[in-house]
Amino acid sequence: MEGVSAALGPLFLLILLGVALGRLREPDATFWAQLERLIYFVLFPAMLVATLATADMAGVPVVRLAVALLGSLVIFAALLWSVQRRLGLEGAAFTSVFQGALRFNTYVGVAGAAALHGTAGATVAAVAVALMVPVVNVLCVASFIGAGTLGPSSLGRSLAALVRNPLILACLIGIGLNLADIGLPGWSGSAVELLGRAALPLGLVAVGVALRPQALLRLDRAVWTANLLKLGLMPALVVAIALLLRLDPVSRDVALLFAALPTATSAYILARQLGGDAELMAALITGQTLLAMATLPLWLHFAGN
Repeated sequence: MEGVSAALGPLFLLILLGVALGRLREPDATFWAQLERLIYFVLFPAMLVATLATADMAGVPVVRLAVALLGSLVIFAALLWSVQRRLGLEGAAFTSVFQGALRFNTYVGVAGAAALHGTAGATVAAVAVALMVPVVNVLCVASFIGAGTLGPSSLGRSLAALVRNPLILACLIGIGLNLADIGLPGWSGSAVELLGRAALPLGLVAVGVALRPQALLRLDRAVWTANLLKLGLMPALVVAIALLLRLDPVSRDVALLFAALPTATSAYILARQLGGDAELMAALITGQTLLAMATLPLWLHFAGN
């Protein structure tokens, strides 16, 4: 338990630093919005390319990792749709619960994997991102379509954004360079790696800035449902699948980490753009991020014993 806490503790402190800076409003909101764009479109894709292009992919059990992570996503997506009427939620609120239960904070996931298992953990985490990001984006856009919150023009913009998603493109580029045995030749390797190193600390601080403590006042059925699924049932299912598939300790920990992560801060933007319940989404992002500071170490400790 002490080892897990020691690895994740600094990450949570960076998130709390972001919370403090956000409350102080220094720098202002414009600065953080631009920094978030830089992280999302440049720094984090650079980190993914640098990791995947040079990784020893032969050491990653890709198929079993995909079964654990993607299988759990599909199962809980189907579960949510099957109980939609029983939840008694309007379409907009349901989409936010759906995102809150399935999306994951990529920055915390990759940083946590690297903190726990070094280069091996970062490699498995990059593969997890490559597997999960396209699937979770398709599922979440489908939830807006199914809930009827999208107009035709919004649907077109959403599909176009999915195709241009920088994380998906970075994963494709990195995997392509790896399979072609090109890697990152010459100075490009060091340059891209340096860019990537800035992504995780800045991304964690940006996560904290985006949190809205006042949203914690919302505690209704939608909040409890999403939090129970995301922080309780999802990691429990992934642990069970990982044990059945006999994943190695690094892959097991990374799979569990990504299953138990709080939902992504980008889900708030998607909720606003596609007709979801943005206020509910803010409550889920904030609550899950703060709760995960306690639940993540507990799950990892449990899986390691």
